Amino acid sequence: MLACPAAIIFWYVTLHHFDGSLLSASVALRNKGFISFYREYCPVLNLRATLVYGAWVLFQALLYSFLPGSTYEGQPTPAGNILKYKINGLLAVVVTVLLFGAISLRGGILASSFVATNWGAFLAIFNIYGLFLALAFYLKAHFAPSHPEDRKFSGSPIYDLYMGIELNPRLGQSWDMKLFHNGRPGIIGWILIDMSFTALQFLRHGYITSSIITADILHLVYIIDFFFNEHWYLKTLDMAHDHVGFYLAWGSAAWLPTIYTLQPQFLAIHPVSLSPIAAATILTTGLGGYILFRSANDQKYLVRETQGKCLIWGKAPKYIQCKYKTTDGSTHKSIILCSGWWGVVRHANYLGDLVLSYAMCATCGFTHLLPWTYAIFMTTILVHRCYRDEQRCARKYGKTWEEYCEKVRWRIIPGVF
Repeated sequence: MLACPAAIIFWYVTLHHFDGSLLSASVALRNKGFISFYREYCPVLNLRATLVYGAWVLFQALLYSFLPGSTYEGQPTPAGNILKYKINGLLAVVVTVLLFGAISLRGGILASSFVATNWGAFLAIFNIYGLFLALAFYLKAHFAPSHPEDRKFSGSPIYDLYMGIELNPRLGQSWDMKLFHNGRPGIIGWILIDMSFTALQFLRHGYITSSIITADILHLVYIIDFFFNEHWYLKTLDMAHDHVGFYLAWGSAAWLPTIYTLQPQFLAIHPVSLSPIAAATILTTGLGGYILFRSANDQKYLVRETQGKCLIWGKAPKYIQCKYKTTDGSTHKSIILCSGWWGVVRHANYLGDLVLSYAMCATCGFTHLLPWTYAIFMTTILVHRCYRDEQRCARKYGKTWEEYCEKVRWRIIPGVF
């Protein structure tokens, strides 16, 4: 857990003190030693950034609480609970961007680039807030759990702190802290961070490159999709199965806003000029990955919502009916789709996500490894998640899952993996 904050600080130090060279930063770390290296280069808090971030989290909490939204049900929990969620993320994005635009118009380029010019201080507060959240969720799970029957204890306090105990920690009956922290401060903040580093590029160099615009567009597509389909997110691995500990709390507070914005961070300091053909190729590839990601998820969602009474690629879908039990003894029905993208590979949405991720990194060219670590991270986490998914499905569906694996051999890349 201590290595995670050190890792994202290392990325910051590499970009701002070693010209983006991971090799040079690694050599300096080895020569100086861990403590001396971080004592010399570690970013520090400042009061303005701390107050701005505190106001930011409070502002997003107010939007989450008071903006109108539709109510959706999540997946049945292991204990059989079916929780309701208010979904209003897309409206929160619109309100936030309009307010940021108004502040930028009034304050000019310096206001627009405030986050980027104080990035080190924000990085420090991200880490502190993420660690605070992890500890708060751990204590809440022990002393004030929302749904005690859905808690999971491993027997190891360290593991429980890292992976979490509570599945759906809430304030009261409906204020879901997991949904809020997974999406609002970090993912909506992603938009503003991109805009701020784009403003910083203009402030430093006097122009804005096609590469940073392309990266911003691909990021924006991903973010808007997330909030447009926020109700679908309720049925994902993150919401339906992952408990809330350091992994999710620090990940959403610190890892997401720093690693997912690596391309604009890099391009603000190292502008890359793409030809119109190169920019169009990268953008088209990224959008193609997004279309695969979205259409694969939509196919699965459609078949389950209609109980198979629909068309996939113009034909009646092939699927396997299955049953599973929750810990309360209740039996539930589900469907495993074997048509469309899900008849080609078992995790088609992950393939689309990877194509989009590599396109984002391609905007930075090939001179530095640093911005490509995002794609490396996404490859690692999605392959790991692929195995986690399959282990969970094997336990949940038994022989039905084995039958699906026999029908669809490949996991993510046809003919390769």
